[in-house]
Amino acid sequence: MDEIEALNSKKDFDSDIRIIVETVRVEGRGVILLTGPSSCGKGEIAKALCKFLSIPKERHLSMGEILRRTIIKAKEDMSFKNKLSQEYGICYNNPILDLNKNKPETIKKVESYISELEEFFNKSINEISQLDWLEFCVNKGLLIPDEWTEQIMDAAMENSIELHKNIFILDGYPRTVTAAKKLLETLNKTDIPIIKVLHLSITKHEMISRALNRKRDDDTTASLERRYNFYVDKVQPSIDYLKEKLGVSRVALIDAHQPVFNVDRTLNVDASINNVVLSAIQSLGLPSYLLDLDMEKL
Repeated sequence: MDEIEALNSKKDFDSDIRIIVETVRVEGRGVILLTGPSSCGKGEIAKALCKFLSIPKERHLSMGEILRRTIIKAKEDMSFKNKLSQEYGICYNNPILDLNKNKPETIKKVESYISELEEFFNKSINEISQLDWLEFCVNKGLLIPDEWTEQIMDAAMENSIELHKNIFILDGYPRTVTAAKKLLETLNKTDIPIIKVLHLSITKHEMISRALNRKRDDDTTASLERRYNFYVDKVQPSIDYLKEKLGVSRVALIDAHQPVFNVDRTLNVDASINNVVLSAIQSLGLPSYLLDLDMEKL
């Protein structure tokens, strides 16, 4: 990370003087990886970090955002659409039901959505392509094949020039050791350095409590147990892999449960998020006096 445009120290000032930094802006290039279990607040923390560090919101990338950008770019840019087919194996002219081009588990899943697919695209199931299926999954919030996720991440890193020149946050990725290996290969190939891996940590009890308070239809106790088990079985090993490859100093464990309560004992959500953001900022190695900020500015 390049030097922050702020005073480098306050040693030349009288001890009674308090330095107030109105705006912090970082320059340079590289990626900050933000990871952790479901409901640990990755999205909120990423947004707060972007605001504090003056990183434009378009450089806060979640996997969902990357998927949506890929769909839009494929529709608007024929050369990218062809590249997606030829180099990354997600084709607009390969039928999704082609047994020679798609895995049996993918075909089985597609078959359970045939009527919805035909209505969504207004064409026969035999005309619906791999790229169509990707768009449908993104639109409906369905999981896509792991290998497609890795290929799409590859395409995003290799074909987004602004990511090569600036600092950006990648939120919620990688989620498996295989994805972590592929991501390191891609970042090495595109010469994008990893600035830091921020690993947000909460207990299973806290994860379930937070998720149930959101009151989403898919947040059942059983589904949340599965998500936490996925985190333990898949996500945590991917973090261990990154730690092994990057070194312990490049991976920071951040306590994502730092609650602040109002006088009536209700949770002060903004202040709680700010506590976690400050821990993340400190782990990035920013000068300590920048932490003494008016938290309303975060």
